[in-house]
Parts: sequence; structure tokens; C-alpha cells
Amino acid sequence: MNHFLSLCEQVIGKENIILNETEGQAYVTDWRKRFKGKALAILRPGTTEQVAQLVKLCNTHMIAIVPQGGNTGLVLGSVPDQSGKQIVMSLTRLKQIRQIDPVNNTLTAEAGCLLAEAQYAAEQIQRLFPLSLASEGSCTIGGNLSTNAGGTAVLRYGNARELCLGLEVVTANGEIWNGLRGLRKDNTGYDLRDLYIGAEGTLGIITAAVLKLYPQPKSQVTALAAVASPDAALSLLTLAQENAGATLTAFELMSSVCVNLVRQHFPDIAIPALVPSPEYVLLEISDHESELHANTLLENLLNNAIEKNIVTDAIIATSIQQSKGIWHLREYISMAQAAEGKNIKHDVSLPISEIARFVASTNILLQEAFAGCRMVIFGHLGDGNLHYNVSPPKDMPDSSFILYQASINQIVHDNVHRFGGSISAEHGIGMLKKEELLRYKSPIEMQLMRSIKMALDPDNLMNPGKIL
Repeated sequence: MNHFLSLCEQVIGKENIILNETEGQAYVTDWRKRFKGKALAILRPGTTEQVAQLVKLCNTHMIAIVPQGGNTGLVLGSVPDQSGKQIVMSLTRLKQIRQIDPVNNTLTAEAGCLLAEAQYAAEQIQRLFPLSLASEGSCTIGGNLSTNAGGTAVLRYGNARELCLGLEVVTANGEIWNGLRGLRKDNTGYDLRDLYIGAEGTLGIITAAVLKLYPQPKSQVTALAAVASPDAALSLLTLAQENAGATLTAFELMSSVCVNLVRQHFPDIAIPALVPSPEYVLLEISDHESELHANTLLENLLNNAIEKNIVTDAIIATSIQQSKGIWHLREYISMAQAAEGKNIKHDVSLPISEIARFVASTNILLQEAFAGCRMVIFGHLGDGNLHYNVSPPKDMPDSSFILYQASINQIVHDNVHRFGGSISAEHGIGMLKKEELLRYKSPIEMQLMRSIKMALDPDNLMNPGKIL
């Protein structure tokens, strides 16, 4: 191993190799600090060419590679196992914005570029890069693409896959595929771009991407509405789509449990006062005409919803501060959950028409099996993605509750499958869900995935133990 590390040092310099266990803690520990792996070394290349050279060295010495961006994933996809035989390939030094093309509405960013930095670069030329996540100040473009990240604007703009036109990838054998073409139409065979997006680094290492930009909206107006049930929220969604069309950019569902947790653990957040309600919906309209037009559109929509008894109360933000308060309510849910104690997370997607039935039936099943457990349900209702999280009963210690994680997962995921959904909407599979994948994917799907893996990474050196 000393010879291997010496060769790596010749490529990237000694200062970009981390061997000290204390210095490497952040690279081997998952975001929720529930799993700690062990790495042979942390390698920090600064260019695509250096990535390719390191991959070739790993091939020669048969050393597995764990590609890593901001390490903000929730399914153990970006951390090494506990063998101490894998290297972590940190891409955070590849952080340049290589090109911005305002006419083609594209931005070419390296994989280690923070999502927030890509958003800011777009803003400087009066453009919008619409991918928006709570972790945007720490997650990277490479990680976003490797997990096909979703976020709050999928309803209008789509997942990370829909926001990417081209990729640069270092293949499993250390070759560089330059697919950085800013084309919206390119019908010349298999779409390699889509193959690498969402693959969690198991087929190759994304080093750069061409991203879609959009004109900056002239106004964004946010509202918070109280509804009686997920069914009522779906009725509001239908009405909003009929009235607002493509200007509807966010439609987020939050249960009263979520709202109360945020109020309890973050009392300084300015949360608008609404009548108590079982469910709340955050709506946002992005308009290219004017703020007056956007406000009028949203006011008419909510008045119509109140008249139809779909909404019981609503408030439209009249200032940037109020708008931030509404969004903070949504964004602080996960942190409030963490402050409350341990919880069992589920990132699921369902046909939108089945969401209300899924929630009602799953709530019943969980209460029958674990009386008193608390469902913390929120998510991107407009695209069918729910974060269906389960917290322990008030009188049960976290340590006891976590012992039931496998049973709770099976109840939730079996019901997701029954309603034609997916056990992973935007977080990925990683190590955490790979065994469950076998339960819900058909044998032919698994065989096709294994065939692709074998064709592109025959020695299984690219993020082994993840997905498959």
C-alpha cells in the first residue's frame, strides 16, 4: 500500500492525501452520524485529469473507490465500508464554474462546486438554476447528479436529471468521457448521460456537468394554507394547477406534527399564525410578468379554494421576511425532528392520486403495530414525494424504538409497493436500502442493472456495496 500511496502522492501531492484518522473523520462518517466507515486514504484531486490518473492507479492495484462530494447523503452512499481497504475520492477541489452561456442558457460546473455557488453564478447573469435543497450550502453538483436530487422545485423544473444537458465522466478504467454538450436535442444513440445520473458513483465518476438555466422570474410569491386532510391538499393542488399552470413552482405538504415540532424547537422563527389544522400546504408562484400579477393570481386561487371549502385559512407573504418565515417552517422540519430525538426516515414516492389513501392506511398499520408512534409527514406533494418519518411514542426511549426500524421499514415500504410507489424518491439506495431493493424490484430489473454494472465496472471498484 505504501507504493500505491507514493504513486498517488506523485499525482496530487502529499498535501492532498489524508491518512490521519482524526483529519479524515468527516469523510468516513455519514451525514446523520449513525455510521462510521474506515478508509485506506482520502484522496483529493484538483482536476479531471488527476481523477483519471488516480482511477488508473486504483485499477492497477485493485483498490475500490468511494466517490464523494459534500457527503450530505442520507443512505450511506458516499462513505466507505469498515474494511479500511477503500479510498475516498473527494471531489471538493474540483469546484470551478468553467463556462456560462446566457444565450444557450447553460452553466458548466465542476462536480465539487457547491449547489449554492452554481445558483449564485446563475443569478449574476440574471438567470435561475432552479435545483433547490435544504443542504444547498454544503451539497455539490456531482453529488446532486449522482443521486438525481429532487428538492422543492421539481413540480416546475424536474429532478437533477432534467436539469442536466451533458456530463464529463471518468470511467471505471480511468478514461475521460467528454459529453459536455449543451444540446437539448441529441438523438445519437444510447443516452449515457442518463445512465450515470442517479448511479451513485457505481458506474463512473462525474467530474463536470452542463446545467440548464432559466430566466429569473420577476416575482416569487409564497403562501401558507390550512387544509383538513391530504385529500383536501390534493384538491388544492388540482385547483392550483388549473389556475396557475406552470407558474406554480412549489407545493409542499406539512402535517401539524411537523409544524408543532418546528415551533417547539425553533421558537424564534417567525411562523405566520393560522387556525389550527391537521395539515398545511406551502405554495409558491413564480411569475414572469409582475409581482402584482403573481399576487392577484395567488389571491384569486386561495379565495376560490376557501369558497369551495378546500382551504380553511390562508396567508400570503407580504414581505421577504414573511416569505422566509414560511419557507423556514418547511426547511426546519428535519432539524426539529433531530432535536426531538431519533426517528426512522422514509423517502418515498407515489402516484399523486394515491397519496391520501397511502397515508391513511399506513398510519393505521403503524398504530396497530406500534401504538403511540408519531408520524412526521411532509414533502413535495406536487411531484408525489413524501418524507414519511416515524418518531417514537413520547414514553419510549429512542434506543428502544430504533430496534424496530426493520419492522417499521417493512410496513411502510410494503404499503408503498402496494400503491405502486418507490422506496426511494430522491435520496437514493446507497448501502442503507440495497437489501430492500431486492424485495421490491423485479428479478429482470435487478439482472439488467447487474449487467450494466458488469459491463461498465467489471472489477467492481466503483463504490462497491452500494445499490447492488
